[in-house]
Amino acid sequence: MIEEIGKVVALDRNVAWVETVRTSACDSCSAKSGCGHSALAKLGQNHVHMQALSNLILNVGDQVVVGVPEDVMMKSSVLAYLMPLLGMMFSALVAEQLGAGDLPTALAGVSGLALGFLLLRWHFHKNQHDERYRPVVLRRIYSSNASPCENR
Repeated sequence: MIEEIGKVVALDRNVAWVETVRTSACDSCSAKSGCGHSALAKLGQNHVHMQALSNLILNVGDQVVVGVPEDVMMKSSVLAYLMPLLGMMFSALVAEQLGAGDLPTALAGVSGLALGFLLLRWHFHKNQHDERYRPVVLRRIYSSNASPCENR
């Protein structure tokens, strides 16, 4: 289980809206002062809001640990990187095998890349309500009021 610490910012039945702070690997790197990637990481959004399933009684302001299964993260990451790339390579190879010139082959590659992104978007949209892909509140580590952590 991949875990992240966040703060509950809203509640709705069995769902908690959790705000986490996005950190970059650059924060712990000794070469971050002279690295362009570190500068780009600072430009991005630092706070991420997500819905997490919860069977705990929580309050707004509670600090919680949110988890996502490792296999889900691994499959999603592989899919997100490979689908557009494979779409681009497949369409460019087909265009080349059909005897198209350089420009049509390049356009076919770009079209395949776009199609890969569209398929990826469709896949994630189709599975957005699948419970397996949803983060889960694992435990409360700090309560905004002194009540003990209880199960619903």
